[in-house]
Amino acid sequence: MTITFLLNGESVDLDGVAPTVTLLDWLRESRGLKGTKEGCNEGDCGACTVMVQDEHGAKALNACILFLPQLHGKAVRTVEGLAAPDGTLHPVQQAMIDHHGAQCGFCTPGFICSMATAHLNGETGHDDALAGNLCRCTGYAPIIRAAEAAAQEPVPEHLKADSSFQLPQISTEGPEGSQPPGVHAPETLEALTELAAQHPEATLIAGATDVGLWVTKQLRDLGEVIFLSRCTDLQRIDETDDALRIGAGVTMDRVHALMKAHYPSYAEMIRRYGSTQVRNAATIGGNIANGSPIGDNPPALIALGATLHLRHRDAGRDMPLEDFYIQYGKQDRDPGEIVEAVTVPKGVPLKVYKLSKRFDQDISAVCGAFSITVENGTVAAASIAFGGMAGTPKRASAVELAITGKPWTDDTLAAAWDAWEDDFAPLSDMRASADYRLTAARNMLSRCLLEDLGAVSSVLEVRA
Repeated sequence: MTITFLLNGESVDLDGVAPTVTLLDWLRESRGLKGTKEGCNEGDCGACTVMVQDEHGAKALNACILFLPQLHGKAVRTVEGLAAPDGTLHPVQQAMIDHHGAQCGFCTPGFICSMATAHLNGETGHDDALAGNLCRCTGYAPIIRAAEAAAQEPVPEHLKADSSFQLPQISTEGPEGSQPPGVHAPETLEALTELAAQHPEATLIAGATDVGLWVTKQLRDLGEVIFLSRCTDLQRIDETDDALRIGAGVTMDRVHALMKAHYPSYAEMIRRYGSTQVRNAATIGGNIANGSPIGDNPPALIALGATLHLRHRDAGRDMPLEDFYIQYGKQDRDPGEIVEAVTVPKGVPLKVYKLSKRFDQDISAVCGAFSITVENGTVAAASIAFGGMAGTPKRASAVELAITGKPWTDDTLAAAWDAWEDDFAPLSDMRASADYRLTAARNMLSRCLLEDLGAVSSVLEVRA
């Protein structure tokens, strides 16, 4: 596998590289670029943030869980490459100095790369852009002041040039003999499905926001691997009058933008469930396929009545997404079968609530999604799904039945009280007790009713 990318403006060609070497390790150990720091090594702290550009624009990404094959055809900037060739500091670097934005400095390179990426993209929502960068000594006020000051300055020309980087025509598999055994990076859906069928035990790697931790934390040898990031067929979003078909390789930053227009409540949950760096890498297909009982996409998609599309070679298979999850750790996916896309209907009522200990980028204790149709004050239809309440993402079927055909009132919710225990027997763990989860789920349905009645319930809006 030949990997070609720009690093701080200079072309890099790597041949025969081990597929699970992270950009962070390679920068520090092979290139001597020590500015990019290792903090958590799992994509939470942002100390390793770098800027990555391709034909789709510039993104901030966590280098600690970014494998080198994922960089093919892209342009990478580390903190060492942000200053101009003549040594003039990037506006965010100068602003951090002027506004005293660093103390120990360990987190500073990551902050600066996130800020520089937002600056390049013209983004001024600094709290969102920096939610994935943690600072334990300076505090965020001077850093936000620096970001605000830098926003007034022009984008340096040398960073604009990265976006025009044109990848030479290189074979996906590289010259003969250069490919490490068991490593594949198909560029078409046809090639991908054939490889998956031939190597059904291979690990599929999309954004690596989950699989990356298998390597950095669990020290796993992944064996046969198939990288999905070059398969553009999986990155399509197709919109019709009544549905959205989202390819499995569509990153969550794009899903976020899409859902802002169609399902704002879902989009708000996406804004919280991962940092900018994570959303820029994670894919909707990966979040669905890993089958996590606390994955935040499945409850919303199940409540919407989404259809999952699977493929084995030329044979496609469709199913309601809720049927994909069989039990903890087991999904209805045959050996060699891949998740191709998910189709979401348009125009369905939806409210999504995420409960977590931290507001931003934290794992949910409970995530609830509610699609409730009310006609003339009566619940005409209800689809309710939860994460964090069972071994899989799960419908609240008994609760749905208990409220359907009844008045949309507090009395109806009270009468459905016992139905919750027919649907769920949640576990207690470090995030929440079973009683807390059950109470929170009931309260989320009450919140749904209150919002329909015009009450303000968001913690961002409620005031004493």
